[in-house]
Amino acid sequence: RLANYKYFNMDEAILNALELFDKDTKGLTKKEEEPLPKSALTGDPKEDSTAGEKGKTDTEKKAPTGMAAKAFSLVKSVVGLGKKGAKEDVFDVEYDNCMVGAGLSGSVIAERYATLLNQTSLIVEKRDHIGGNCFDYVDEETGIRVSKYGAHLFHTKHEQVWDYVHRFGPWTHYEHRVIGKVDDKYVPIPVNIETVNTLLNLTIKDSDEMDAWLKEEQVHYDHEPVNSEEMALSRVGKRLYEKIFKPYTYKQWVKYPADLGPEVMARIPVRNDNDTRYFSDPHQALPSEGYTSIFNEMLSSNKITTLLNTDYFDVKDKMKCKRLYYTGPIDAYYAHLGLDKLEYRSLTFHRAVAKDTEFYQPAAVVNHPQETANFTRVVEYKHLLDQKSDHTVYFYEISSDEGDPYYPVPDQKNKDLYKKYQGMAEKEKDVTFVGRLANYKY
Repeated sequence: RLANYKYFNMDEAILNALELFDKDTKGLTKKEEEPLPKSALTGDPKEDSTAGEKGKTDTEKKAPTGMAAKAFSLVKSVVGLGKKGAKEDVFDVEYDNCMVGAGLSGSVIAERYATLLNQTSLIVEKRDHIGGNCFDYVDEETGIRVSKYGAHLFHTKHEQVWDYVHRFGPWTHYEHRVIGKVDDKYVPIPVNIETVNTLLNLTIKDSDEMDAWLKEEQVHYDHEPVNSEEMALSRVGKRLYEKIFKPYTYKQWVKYPADLGPEVMARIPVRNDNDTRYFSDPHQALPSEGYTSIFNEMLSSNKITTLLNTDYFDVKDKMKCKRLYYTGPIDAYYAHLGLDKLEYRSLTFHRAVAKDTEFYQPAAVVNHPQETANFTRVVEYKHLLDQKSDHTVYFYEISSDEGDPYYPVPDQKNKDLYKKYQGMAEKEKDVTFVGRLANYKY
């Protein structure tokens, strides 16, 4: 069975998992949860960047760093049932639920089963940490909290999701802003009035003028856009498409927008004002103590056991599960059938440190869409939550076709192949394919 996504965002992943749990447990008597008091909903714009640190001792403020952070996540999660025995002991137990993957989808569903139904779950995770691509840690050399798999910025319009994430730790208000380096100039991304004026030497003054300019620039089709080129041209016109979106897309996918589905460009917002925020959702925040801390709390129930460094396909015949939630790549699940593999893009991260430097760049994220750089963006985590250090650390991100699968490639060939996998998945009994990779969604 498939739990379909429209597309992937962190909040959509959480909402999807919550709704899936409700659907799968309809009719069962669940524990009533106490509503969170308003004071628990941190991340309000009135909160300052030290939210979550107040009232803590120096020891509590110091998060585990480097490999210690990985060990911290390992201890709290693997000893979930209070067992310190060998891995084999875990397979002697029958679980109400099993999850493949300790990322957002698997963790949320396991937590809900434990909290509301007192049911047991076994989570099998191939990596050496929980949290999926949200995993973060404190860089040992600089003391700055960084993400291992690129910046993750939480934003949502769903009150259910906003309330849910606050059950596992404090959040600090943070509105993300991205800068692009285009024609050797720094401009706001998404495109807004300042972006257009700077790159095209115009003097647009307000929303009315911006709307008029966009209407003139946009390519108007008599049909819905069928690929990302048409989608981009229908939204920003040819000049910005050629300067920003076409080269950036090729760097990211090694395919031109005309060869990709329209959903890739459909996610990119365009502003008709001077709003420099990347997201416009009413709730925007970062976990005050990092995402890894949130996952540790989420998986802290003694009803949840997590095995790290464990490939599901190596142990699946040993697992005793009444129900399975699979969050990995769907083609990997059916690899034994010998079908063609689905195509994914990955990322490589190259770390750099600037000693005795306040900041390396003007924002946490600077995109480099043009061919003048071989990387797609640079992320400097010191900007996030006003972190203090005498030094700074930043990461170059380079798109690659090798490595962990990050982005399903939404072209027609892969969409057609996915339909074959989809047909098989829908016939599975007591197996649900949930998450971005399992549903092959960008």
